[in-house]
Formats: sequence, structure tokens, C-alpha cells
Amino acid sequence: VLFGSQKPSTAFLRRFTGYVEQFDTLIGMLTVKEMLLYTAEMKRPISEPYASKAAAVDDVLDKLALMSCKDTLIGTAMVKGISGGQAKRTNIGIALVTNPRVLFLDEPTSGLDSYTSNEVMRNVKQLAVGGVTICATIHSPTAYCFSLFSRLMMLVKGRIVYFGPISGGLAFAQQACPNLKEMEAGYNDAEFLVDLVTDGDRHGRGDRMADYYDKSALAKENVQHLETLLSKTHTVPKELEDQLNVKSATATPWWWGLWTIMRYRTRKNYKDPNYLSPRVLDKILLSLLIMTLYLLKGDDTNESNLTNIAAVLFMWVTLPAFGAAAYIPSLVLERSLFIRERADGLYHVITYLLSKILEEVLLAAIVTAVCAGFVFYGIQLQGAWVIFWLVYFLCLINGIVLAYFIAALSPTMDVANALLPLYAVTLLFFAGFLFRFDNIPPWWKWYSYLNFLRYAWSALMRNQFDAMGDPPFLDTTVTDYYNIGGIDPDAHVGFLAIFFGVFFLLAWTTMSFRKYADR
Repeated sequence: VLFGSQKPSTAFLRRFTGYVEQFDTLIGMLTVKEMLLYTAEMKRPISEPYASKAAAVDDVLDKLALMSCKDTLIGTAMVKGISGGQAKRTNIGIALVTNPRVLFLDEPTSGLDSYTSNEVMRNVKQLAVGGVTICATIHSPTAYCFSLFSRLMMLVKGRIVYFGPISGGLAFAQQACPNLKEMEAGYNDAEFLVDLVTDGDRHGRGDRMADYYDKSALAKENVQHLETLLSKTHTVPKELEDQLNVKSATATPWWWGLWTIMRYRTRKNYKDPNYLSPRVLDKILLSLLIMTLYLLKGDDTNESNLTNIAAVLFMWVTLPAFGAAAYIPSLVLERSLFIRERADGLYHVITYLLSKILEEVLLAAIVTAVCAGFVFYGIQLQGAWVIFWLVYFLCLINGIVLAYFIAALSPTMDVANALLPLYAVTLLFFAGFLFRFDNIPPWWKWYSYLNFLRYAWSALMRNQFDAMGDPPFLDTTVTDYYNIGGIDPDAHVGFLAIFFGVFFLLAWTTMSFRKYADR
């Protein structure tokens, strides 16, 4: 495939062509106009004024007859939004907002009724008349949809059985498959042509039809026309030459992409109860449960109470690991959107992942500070509150980025939801509370060093019991009993930050190189 007599690069295809997928991949919490503005901000040059981008969006809305619903939420399966035809036209709009050189459409009428199909294809035809090159695959078109196309290519098992004017397809197919099927009353040309070619393939005549085309005068004309075009010396305009030689698959730098995602998507998420509830309520409820169970027990140095304090600190670091399962859907359910936006050149993987992490970290910092406040002071724990909060916060964001890594690795939600709890359970045995470090079998000790919960719990234990004077416990002291007397609590907090970096790199690498779907 050549463009301007040159083979186009992946970067060129992502930035300067539009591809409309069969199934709509839109952001349900945005309005139609916000969806197009979001795309324009990502795909048009950063130097272009906002007013110019907004004008381009308004132009697309007008061309696709979307002005009447521009301020309507796109919607989701659970939230009522725009109609199927409006969603399809919005999907076309996000490809048009950058004035693509070519627009590819994959079955743009799938799932639409005949009226909506005609409406969508009528708008597509207007784009073609306006100078946009359109290449579309379509099945079961209405007679009106069929009449809108200028040229038709029919394929059987990947071989061409017809390529030429739309008006000549039926007669050509009848010549290729004579006496196979009669056109009965009620058929239109489009339906009969599809049925005729399909029946021919089912009767084992697919290769015969392709051979008939290969030997036809029409095929020779097409080949000759193509060779004539290729033999001509084309003067490629400077603008097109620059586009063909482009190196970056994105039009904007990573930091602009990050800022745009935060402006359009994070801002909406922070106002959405369905987004906030699973990220806030569970932590508040479990923190209240812990506080009321161990109310005012944190400064009791009775030997019988010391195990209770160790248990509280153990629960405090393990709950975020199990709660991380709530973050898996965030990545898995957006996978088709991520694939489409990355392939369209909106952003690099690092931009998307950073936006997801930053969105969660900002919210987690506030929620964990509130929860750590009433748990620490309600139980009357000892030591520094900032360490108590920081360890909890680091455990939570480690759990989040671990969930992202598992989600990126897993083919489905079910697999991810099985893998994460399984891994989290194994961590419990090697954190130091259920099995003291000295009692862990030699062949398993290595795993305890790869357990971020071990470092979190050890740091909290030292923070607590150093402030209590390391009270006696079972003929020794608490820290010596749990084999944490010689550790550096500050270093263990630092190890938690290192674990976060490692999990982030694993998630980024997986999302960068794992191929989720062909496009």
C-alpha cells in the first residue's frame, strides 16, 4: 500500500489517517462535544489555539448532524446517552477532527437499523464529496446505502471476485456464476449480489469466480490503470512529504497528553459516585471497624495486649493489598478504548499509565490521610502519625499499580480477579506476623525479601514499639520476638517506594509490548 508513491510509516498512519472501528469506543462520561474536543486537544498541534480547535470540532459536529446532541452525555450500558446512530457518527467524528488524508470505516452500519444506516452513510458520502478519501467495508447494505458507493470490491476467501464501478457488479457476478441463482421478486441489486456471491462460494465456486475476474478485461484494465499511476512521476507536496517522514506517532508531547486526560477524564471521574464509591467507602468502613475493635488499645503495654497491637498493624498493611482488586476493572474495561486511542496516535503508553496512576494517587493520598487520622488517634497508637499514614498510603498505591500489572497481563477480567487475590494471599504468610522470619523454612526465605508487606509491617512495628520502649514479651522484647530489632524503619519505607517503581515498570512494559488485538 502506497501513499504519495511512498510506503506510509506506522507513525504517519496513526497521525494522518482515520480508522473507525466496527464497535464504538467512546468515553461515556463525556458529552459528544467534549469527546471531540478531547480528541482535538490530543491530535492537533499544541501550538494551535484552543479557539481554532473548537471551531474545527463545531465544523465536524455540523457536517455529521450532531449539533442537536452536542451537549448530551455519550452514556454507557448503565447510563442513558445518545442513540446508536449518533454514537456511530461521533465515532466517525473523532477520526475526522484532525482532517485525515484517508478515512477507513470497518462495517459502519453494524448493529444499526435501516434508517440509521442510511443516515450514517449519507453523512459519510457528504465527506467523500467534500474531498475525504473514504474506504469502507460493509455487509448487508440497504439499497440506498449501496447506491452511495462509487466503486465496489468484493472478496471471497481473500481473493478479488469483482473490482469496478458499483453499477457493474451484479452483471459481472451473473456472468461469473451463470445459472446459479435467479433474481426473484423483492430482491434489490445489493441483496441479490451478496446472496449470489455467497451461494457461489458455498457451492465451491469461490475460486472459479476469482479466476474469472483475474482473466477478465476488467482486471486487466485495473492492472493497467494501476501501472500507469505508478509509472507517473509524482510531485509530492512539501506538507505531505513532511507528514510521510514524521517520526513521532503522536502530535503532542507526553506531558500535554497527561494534562489533557486529567482535564477531561479525571475531572469527570472525581464527580462520579460510581467511580468514587469503591475507592472511598471500603477504606472508611474498614478503618472504622478496626478503630472500634481496638479502641484505646494502642498504648496498653500489657503483654496480653501486645499481640493485639501487632495484629492491628498487620491488618493495616494487608487490607490495601486485598482492596486492590477494586482497581482491576479500571484497566480491563477500558482496554478497547486504550487500544483505539493508542493506535490513533492520541498518546504513548507511558502517558496513559501515568494518568491512571496520578488519578488514583491524588485521591488515595486524601482518603488514606483521613482514615489514618481517626484510626491512629482513636486506637491511641504510638510513634509518628506520618509514618503510620505514609506506610498505609504506600501499601495502597503499591496495590493499585500491582492491580494494573495483573490487569495488563491478564486476557480477561476473570483471570485478573483470580490472580491478584492468589498472589496477595501468598504475601500474608511471609510478612512476618503469621510466620516469624526465623521460622520461615530456608527454601522460602527468598520470597519474604520480595514481599512488600514485610517491609511495611516491620516499619510500623518499629514505629509503634520503639515509642513504647520496646516492651518485654515472652522472655524477650517485642521487636526481637518478631525478628525486626535490627531493621532500619526508614529504609523499609524506602523499599516500599522501590516496589512501587518496580510494579510500575512491569505494568508499563506489559502494556507496551503485549498485543491485545489486531487492528
